[in-house]
Amino acid sequence: MRSFIRHPSDIPIEYKMDDNDSGAGKEHLHDIGHGGLAFSSPRKLAVGAPITIRISHLRPAFEVEGRVAWCRKEDGGFTVGVSFLQAGDRFRVRMVEQVCHIEHYKSEVLETEGRLISGEQAACEWIDRYAGSFPVLDDDEVS
Repeated sequence: MRSFIRHPSDIPIEYKMDDNDSGAGKEHLHDIGHGGLAFSSPRKLAVGAPITIRISHLRPAFEVEGRVAWCRKEDGGFTVGVSFLQAGDRFRVRMVEQVCHIEHYKSEVLETEGRLISGEQAACEWIDRYAGSFPVLDDDEVS
């Protein structure tokens, strides 16, 4: 089973390499999973470098620290893999995965059906329709 879950590419993220990083970027999420995430970047990032990832459109904003695990040249830019530093971030990441899908669902409903729904209504509808098929990672624990 996959270690990462493919997400809609409309989920914006911000990243910052360190406190002095004048080139902090705003990009879009590719994948997120229990061990890290991947995103596109117009610039090459150094493997092993510390990085802070933020998804500010979530309330409260999600922020996690990591390290650049890999950086691959692709399509005129780079795809960057980030590994999380704290083991406890795993549960938070699973919640963010679902919130990202719910936010995307909310936007999709507005675009395709013309319905403006609240976050709570979107969550209820998404859970009813999709939560049962939300992928379980290999090492997810079931309580």
